[in-house]
Amino acid sequence: MQEFSFLSGQEPALPESGGDRAAKGSLSSIEDYGSITLRTARATVHIITIVGQIEGHTAQNSSTKTTKYEHIIPQLAAIEQSPNIDGLLILLNTVGGDVEAGLAIAEVIASMTKPTVSLVLGGGHSIGVPLTVSARRSFIVPSATMTVHPVRYNGTIISAPQTYRYLDRIEERIVGFVARNSKITRERYLELMKNVGELATDIGCILNGEEAVAEGLVSSLGGIADAFEALYEMIEHDGQGKASARQAKGAPKRASAAPQETAPPARGKQRQQKAPRQSAPEEAPKTRRSQKEPRT
Repeated sequence: MQEFSFLSGQEPALPESGGDRAAKGSLSSIEDYGSITLRTARATVHIITIVGQIEGHTAQNSSTKTTKYEHIIPQLAAIEQSPNIDGLLILLNTVGGDVEAGLAIAEVIASMTKPTVSLVLGGGHSIGVPLTVSARRSFIVPSATMTVHPVRYNGTIISAPQTYRYLDRIEERIVGFVARNSKITRERYLELMKNVGELATDIGCILNGEEAVAEGLVSSLGGIADAFEALYEMIEHDGQGKASARQAKGAPKRASAAPQETAPPARGKQRQQKAPRQSAPEEAPKTRRSQKEPRT
């Protein structure tokens, strides 16, 4: 299996000759952006890791592991437009983070036409839930967990009804996205979010792998091999669909070509039959012109 780097959202390029330079490029991509593009015999897949805290508009301190949306979103845009990449695998182990940054990444993934698969390893908490369900197919390992809870607010809070309505609108954005991109209903997700009998210092609930699948948040229980197999199957299915579409578009053109080939001989016969009729009118005007010449 060959490896090549995918840096700064640029088109993936095969590493230069030399094992040291190839390894250096791949390691640099993983260390700087947490991503790498792998080429196998079945397809070319780009892998993105979403780990730690989802960083928003405020930078976190250097001791906190973060995922920066300014690194992820350009890569997703480049993957969508790249003819060299067939699919995307998202590996998640996140505690959550900024709502707008997480939703922005999730919306981009959900709107992609390339096959996408997500896999929760360790945890997909808080805003990690929309990131998980944004892919076409989602997996979770049995030992992983997902925390569902209401929106938390940092900073100055004004004790006014408008503040609580604002938080409700933020929650509605999250609930609506999760309900649209998974099998869980809006009512059930709100019920899990408002649960008061499970967490000691918060409201909400924690779902393990089997429970997340049973609730309809995640598609299947499985690991890395299952995620890759599902992604390859989607890529192969999409490839067959595109080939069928191209054949379907070509079929009418071939069908319409048959009448066009037979049409010219029929028109030729009509010309041959009408040729004597056209010659008579042509001689008549000549006769009339010859009669008028003496008058002029």
